[in-house]
Amino acid sequence: MNITVLDDYQDTIRTLACYAKVTGHRVTIWNDHTKDVDELARRLADTEALALLRERTPIRAPLLERLGRLRIISQVSVYPHIDVDACTRRGVLVSSLTGPGRPSYATAELTWGLVIAAMRRIPQEAAALRAGTWQAHPIGTGLRGKTLGIWGYGKIGAVVAGYGRAFGMRVLAWGREASLARAREDGCAVAAGKEALLAASDVLSLHVRLVDATRGMVTAADLARMKPTALLVNTSRAGLVAPGALEAALRAGRPGMAAVDVFEEEPVLGARHPLLALDTVVATPHLGYVERAQIEGMFDTIFDQILAYAAGTPINVVNPEVLQPKESAR
Repeated sequence: MNITVLDDYQDTIRTLACYAKVTGHRVTIWNDHTKDVDELARRLADTEALALLRERTPIRAPLLERLGRLRIISQVSVYPHIDVDACTRRGVLVSSLTGPGRPSYATAELTWGLVIAAMRRIPQEAAALRAGTWQAHPIGTGLRGKTLGIWGYGKIGAVVAGYGRAFGMRVLAWGREASLARAREDGCAVAAGKEALLAASDVLSLHVRLVDATRGMVTAADLARMKPTALLVNTSRAGLVAPGALEAALRAGRPGMAAVDVFEEEPVLGARHPLLALDTVVATPHLGYVERAQIEGMFDTIFDQILAYAAGTPINVVNPEVLQPKESAR
């Protein structure tokens, strides 16, 4: 099969052990990014199997209509970036392993790395040291005895809460009732309400899925309730925060700092984002899940799904309607 991998920014896929699974197939890997439909149609003209690295490129009807040879899209996790109905109309199978699974420890670890980096101003001091200056920034703050707010006590939020307890922090949770029940079971305190969470947190970490109901859920008024010494951490989705609200809040001094791994439009090139101009922000280029073992596991499944389709036994099928004509023809 002609297999195409999109958005392998760090040229990692060909270095994975699971890459050997697609030996004998023609594999094309693109390391840059584009959302331009004309360019994507050119790149994918001969593609039969499309491997997606999470949600980096949207696959919608205008593109699908121009991909006459495409037979399967293979990925893992949720698929808001794929027009599944359009795939079904075009006879394109979508295979994506979803389900409860294990937490993304890679994302939780990066979250904690950002917390320490921001609170102790590690990136700023490291850059100053290389530039010839010693202890150049306002003194940092330790974590022991401080309050860690977890907004969304799901799989990742629970792991981050555990890291907080290991550092001697008081954990305060808020979110849906089901997640709060789990927080109580884990011995975490539960905030009396959203306002109480915002006011009490020295570090507030967001761990909520981005859906229509949660888009823009963190408002300017919410941020204004935070302490001027507090840190907001977002390794989930930028869309959870109202557009422009975080930049304005940081300039107003509440919260005092932010650590972000996610942006509204990615990739961010040329430092063209207002958060990157603020000294109170520590930012990384969506590295949360981007860790070798996690990517290995993802593409092990992605390639398995493609090979299963090629063998006539597709797995993890999102749109089984595509298979019905074949079944009725037997």
